[in-house]
Amino acid sequence: MDALLKSLKTTRQALLPQMKILEEHYLVIHYNDTYELTTIGNLIIGEMMPLLDTVDLFENDIDYWGTHNLSFIPPHLLQCIDKLRKCKVITPHHVDMYKLNEEILETSPISKSHYGIVTFYHPLFLQFISNLISNNVKVHMIVPQSVIDKFETEQSSQFEKIMLSELVHFSVYPEDMGFLGMACNDHYFMMRILKSNGEHDTRYILCNDRAVLEWGKELFEHYQKDSTPITDI
Repeated sequence: MDALLKSLKTTRQALLPQMKILEEHYLVIHYNDTYELTTIGNLIIGEMMPLLDTVDLFENDIDYWGTHNLSFIPPHLLQCIDKLRKCKVITPHHVDMYKLNEEILETSPISKSHYGIVTFYHPLFLQFISNLISNNVKVHMIVPQSVIDKFETEQSSQFEKIMLSELVHFSVYPEDMGFLGMACNDHYFMMRILKSNGEHDTRYILCNDRAVLEWGKELFEHYQKDSTPITDI
């Protein structure tokens, strides 16, 4: 009881009626001023914690999450979207809205690997990948055919040089992926998603939590299994 009172910052008089309700519903038992979860209590707690974490995620920025499309996330990852609760929604200054993310730019060259999904063309993408190659980073990219076509049209020589590297693995996804893209290295996860009405948004999600990095790699693997590797250009 002393530990409960200290943790909850309350008094015995205020807590005892609440504990009695939990006992009456067979969620806790007590003996010698000690309280313990019942088997039923443990089962409910196991289900409740992910729910509370999911509520925390959406509550932090409900206007963002409520107005954006999440249908591109596969069901098994949507079930554990609570892992993203430590992520921040970044709103770049209008001067920087088209710049590549600084955290990814700084940490990918010092990572062992970089995973990226990009559905739009940016003239600095290939330069960024070249920098990763020079730092011996393994690069795994998934893009639509339209982006490959732009690379071959706008930056053909640089693209050909990059594709000669054994560190680079490009794959083409055959359908609309339903979001703008993601990047994941050994330190950060970043994701750009579309608004519910399909409009683009310059805001993005950023996080450096270990569980989120694993979630991001699983998202990449979900799209990779239906992608076709580029073996020649």
